[in-house]
Amino acid sequence: MPETDKKDANSPVSSSPSRPSAKLADELSLLCDVATQAGQIAMQYFGQNPQIWLKEGNSPVSEADLAVDAFLKRELLTARPDYGWVSEETRDDREQKSRLRSFVVDPIDGTRSFINGKDQWCVSIAIVENNRPVAGVIDVPVRGEVFAARLDSAALFNGQKLKVPSPKSDEILPIALSRSTMNELPSGFSSRVKPHPYISSLAYRIAMVARGDIYATFVRPNSHDWDLAAADLILQQAGGSLLDSYGQKLHYGLKDYSHGALVAGSGALLEEMLAVVQP
Repeated sequence: MPETDKKDANSPVSSSPSRPSAKLADELSLLCDVATQAGQIAMQYFGQNPQIWLKEGNSPVSEADLAVDAFLKRELLTARPDYGWVSEETRDDREQKSRLRSFVVDPIDGTRSFINGKDQWCVSIAIVENNRPVAGVIDVPVRGEVFAARLDSAALFNGQKLKVPSPKSDEILPIALSRSTMNELPSGFSSRVKPHPYISSLAYRIAMVARGDIYATFVRPNSHDWDLAAADLILQQAGGSLLDSYGQKLHYGLKDYSHGALVAGSGALLEEMLAVVQP
């Protein structure tokens, strides 16, 4: 399947003649340390009826989202003051400047789950270089789970290597998808699919594919960089792929940070999924 790399010299994460000095191992160590602290801050609000506002499109944001975002921005940009910043909750002029590396942050991915006292939410942080993630962490505080990856090493779950499973041809496949997508599957495909219960955090859902809890997931249009960047790298380094409807890898820091229909999984299963979403 085709996977092409696109670059945009006007994007906030465009290339530069000089490479950053921080090694990827150091970058990931920074992300993991800060994500742990961010999760601890979020837990102070969890189950405590935090104040909630509605953003454009009726998407909720809580005081916990804003507190975690402020912490992440302060700590990460203090550690790497020359990096760009892309976050779901804060925008500033840093994202309009050309920088080799940028942080892409979702302080709480799965805010509805967080507000409702459920455990499927996470802190998601990535570092993007040349429009692709090079280090990323997903910290799930309530469950005590940490997914992490860097471009030059295997993905890890709580310190152990991750590898996506290879489904057998006659195996029933647990896949996360909407009811409408299920209705669009060819009969030969749908007969092998077992729909997985809804997972409100997209980042965590993709990480679950990397761990093998589910074999794949369809992603509806209008997901954003902050939902995807860390999970994309974790899945990639575990042997899977997150692809757009043309079978291409995603590129981050472009336009309005949003994406169309996507598929996440591995092997021949991705080919079947792409046939469902391709234009």
